[in-house]
Amino acid sequence: MQKIVLASGNAKKVKELSELLASFDYQIIPQTELKVSEVPETGTTFVENAIIKARHAAKVTGLPAIADDSGIEVDHLKGMPGIYSARFATLNDPEHQGNADDQANNDLLLEKLKGVATSERTARYQCILVFMEHADDPTPIICQGSWEGRILEQEQGSGGFGYDPLFWCPEHQCAAAELSAEQKAAISHRGKALRSLMEQLSALRTARNL
Repeated sequence: MQKIVLASGNAKKVKELSELLASFDYQIIPQTELKVSEVPETGTTFVENAIIKARHAAKVTGLPAIADDSGIEVDHLKGMPGIYSARFATLNDPEHQGNADDQANNDLLLEKLKGVATSERTARYQCILVFMEHADDPTPIICQGSWEGRILEQEQGSGGFGYDPLFWCPEHQCAAAELSAEQKAAISHRGKALRSLMEQLSALRTARNL
C-alpha cells in the first residue's frame, strides 16, 4: 500500500479526505503526524496554494503528497471569500494570524448578504486537489471540483464544517450540514475532485506498468 502525506492541518478536512480515500489502495498520513509545519499560502489562486502545500509536504517527508485548497465563491460578493474562505472574518485584522473559526466566518457572510434576495445569493464551493510525486515534480496532477448552490439566510443543520450550515444543496433540498457523510461525498466539490484524481492516478499506474 503506497503511503501518501496529506498536506493539511485542518482536522475536519483531513477526516473528510481520509474517508473519501478509504476505498482506494493508499495509506493516507496527515502531515501533522509527520511533524510537517503549515506553510504560508501566498498564492492568489486555489491552484497556486494547493501546489505550495503539496510541494512543502513532499519536501519535508520525502513522500508523495496530496494537497487541497478549497473555499466558497459568492456571486453577489464578486467571488469572495474565495481563497480567503478560512480566514474571511479576520482578513482585515493585521494582528490576527491564521484562520478564523467557522462561526465567525458564517456570521460575517450573513452580515455581508443581509437583505440580499434569494435569487442573488448564488454560490459555489470550489476544490483543487494536487498530487505531487516529489517536491520537484514538474507535472503535478491537478484536479478541480465545484458544487453549485446558494447561501441561506440562517444556519441549518449541525454536520459538516465551514460554510456547510449556510450552503443550500439543491440536489437534496437541504443545507450541506444536513447531509450524511456519504451523501455529501457523492456530490460535493471535494468528492468530485477526489474521484477525478483517483482516475488519473489509476491511469498513471496502468501506463507505467505497461
